[in-house]
Amino acid sequence: MPYLEVRALAKSYATPSRTTNVLDGVNLALDEREFVAIVGYSGSGKTTLVSLIAGLITPDAGEIVLDGAPVRGPGPERGIVFQQYSLLPWMTVYENVALAVDAVSPGRSATERKRLTQEFIALVNLTPATWKRPSQLSGGMRQRVAVARGLAMRPKVLLMDEPFSAVDALTRANLQDELLRIWNEHRSTVVLITNDVDEAILMSDRIYPMTPGPGAVLGPAIEVGLPRPRQRRHMSLEPAYQKARQAIVEFLRASRRAGV
Repeated sequence: MPYLEVRALAKSYATPSRTTNVLDGVNLALDEREFVAIVGYSGSGKTTLVSLIAGLITPDAGEIVLDGAPVRGPGPERGIVFQQYSLLPWMTVYENVALAVDAVSPGRSATERKRLTQEFIALVNLTPATWKRPSQLSGGMRQRVAVARGLAMRPKVLLMDEPFSAVDALTRANLQDELLRIWNEHRSTVVLITNDVDEAILMSDRIYPMTPGPGAVLGPAIEVGLPRPRQRRHMSLEPAYQKARQAIVEFLRASRRAGV
């Protein structure tokens, strides 16, 4: 039985003038500790899908099951990192991360909660910035705080909605490396939403391409097949990389041409 399973998920949005069918029968299955990426064009419905899994919105049809329990709404077992940082601007790095620690560990002592907060800040290499506020941080540092806060929830699955798209290319590469380092240490179950094919191949075990929509669905899973740890410098020379990239690009192009 999959650890996370999405079954025949459908979602539409209605306005006074029309109804837009965003997702129409999405299926997805993850094993525990697996890193899966979903790749698609902008506006295809990727954020709607991750919002459904997070329980932030409700589906019109289908169901989501996590570790044997149906998803009915938001919960701490599903951490989420958004494209924008979503930090509380009047709080320090420590206070933003402590919010998550306190929410899931109310029975622990203050000393233990402090230790856990400091541990997650150190995990993303931000100890020197512990008492700074978001306005005093770079974009990459803010996103690392968001990752630390998501991990501090100790979620069963971490949902990441294009988490690096708002930063420059060099910062994005550094954040990808940081996330891979953290994942190799903790082996959380991760769903990464991205429109960057190379990012998906670098990070994940399997990739699901999404059709452009309306009525988007996920295509067949594409296995990455690259050993870990991965070296981005030599990755493009690997036959497994070339095979995965070709399969993803061909699916996305074909689905766009066909208007699927």
